[in-house]
Amino acid sequence: MFVFQNYDLVLVFLIFLLAFGFLILISTNFLGYQNKVKISNLTYESGIEPLGVETVNIKIRYYLFALVFVLFDVETLFLYPWATSFSALGYFAFIEALIFLTILTLGLVYAWKKEALEWIA
Repeated sequence: MFVFQNYDLVLVFLIFLLAFGFLILISTNFLGYQNKVKISNLTYESGIEPLGVETVNIKIRYYLFALVFVLFDVETLFLYPWATSFSALGYFAFIEALIFLTILTLGLVYAWKKEALEWIA
């Protein structure tokens, strides 16, 4: 049904990558620096005993704020290749970019309505 004769090099490359990754993981156990000192298990390796609890509760709002920032930051990076080749792409690409910006704006409005952009609440 399928012809796999063209995929021989892909299979060899995949086997090589898996073997190389396995070799790297195994060699770090033998060649890596192994310090079995009790102080290395502490939260901070400064030599000072930590005071209080080791875990700190962080509000999920900060993660959502960072996630929305990264999302819109990465989305604007997609506009750069489009802007550099704008004259060669034509009207169809312009309409696609407008649709993309519309979806991006709708996402911003949704995040604004859900108050995901409020830093302190």
